Amino acid sequence: MRRGSIQWTPPAVAPLVTLAVLLAAFAGLSLHAQGRPNTLHTAPLNLDSVVREGYQRFYILDYDGALSRFESILALHPDDPMASNYVLMATVFRELYHQDLLDTTYYAHDSFLSSKRNVSVPQGTRDRIEALTNKVVSLCDARTKSTPSDKDAYFARGYARGMHAAFITLVDHSYVAAARQGLSARNDSEQTLKLDPDYADAKMAIGIQQFAVASLPRFLRMMVGIAGVSGNREKGLDLLRDAAAHGTITAVESRTTLSLFLRHDARYAEALAVQHGLATEYPRDYLFRLEEANLTKDAGSGPAAILVYKAVLADARKPEYFIDPRLQMAWFGLADTERGQNDIRNAAQHYLVAADQPNCSDWLRRRAQLNAGEMYDLLHERELAIRNYQLASAGGGDQSQSDAARKYLKTPYTGK
Repeated sequence: MRRGSIQWTPPAVAPLVTLAVLLAAFAGLSLHAQGRPNTLHTAPLNLDSVVREGYQRFYILDYDGALSRFESILALHPDDPMASNYVLMATVFRELYHQDLLDTTYYAHDSFLSSKRNVSVPQGTRDRIEALTNKVVSLCDARTKSTPSDKDAYFARGYARGMHAAFITLVDHSYVAAARQGLSARNDSEQTLKLDPDYADAKMAIGIQQFAVASLPRFLRMMVGIAGVSGNREKGLDLLRDAAAHGTITAVESRTTLSLFLRHDARYAEALAVQHGLATEYPRDYLFRLEEANLTKDAGSGPAAILVYKAVLADARKPEYFIDPRLQMAWFGLADTERGQNDIRNAAQHYLVAADQPNCSDWLRRRAQLNAGEMYDLLHERELAIRNYQLASAGGGDQSQSDAARKYLKTPYTGK
């Protein structure tokens, strides 16, 4: 497969579904879609001023600021499932961000499906995520049982299941369980629309499932017990467009998912138009800016992508412009792009800059060291190559790069 492209067919069922949920959550939930909030077709709590403030903090990746506001909402509304959903969403994606799992370059290749990476999530965080998910499902089960016409409860339950599916896929590689949760989220959303056809937010989960299921071979659907589920790619994209245009709390999510799916189908001009709009609208959202660079690279515009990566890094040098930017992601993406442009010397140097970032995860650091070693082999600087392979394969910590590093310790990398 050509470097810098994600024209792939997933060999396992959940990644496409849950990666969509992942990308969709980069900017949180939009509380001010394209027009005025559709107050008749959303849970009332979604329009609360403190909830809006929480999402505005989430838009710039101030997870702690968002959580403090969402926790205050939960304290005031302990029995409202959406209050727990706000905290669940911010908790999940703060952890994924700190684990360097919100960089889409990791998912551009099938290798992430078989990665040996062990993601060490603090037990307290895991317990909180499980407790919040279970609480939402329990509250919604009770509400739908007593009031079968409670459209907000169906939507809230589906949203929690989708969020939990993203977490267990990316952290635990639990693809089968995540796929089934994704199907449950779709079912809940379909029930929401049966009760209220104008509940545009519910169209997002259905759109994700429609596109994802249509992209999977039938035998994979059978493997996870969803062989009878229908899918249609264009219908999925149309549902996402509708949610983006009319949703109250999924407008931004749907736009980011739309960008991902268009990229999956190599419709790069359309995907870039969507992503550039998001990056322009939220210039201090580090991940939106980074994703525009990643997408430009995947579109085959290497020189243009390098300029976008460098613009992101330049803004990161401005005091307090980004909050807690994981600069290793940008440096790694820049190095990958330079590698694709055969700028091997700069690629080697920038992989090492990525590895040297103080908040770099051990997993990403060793990926960068392995790639730097490969570059030095191509430059015929074997001593430097060996040094980086040794770092990538050192005992303790992440071992996902060890096999490749040990292979190249014996035989130099040749680029073939």
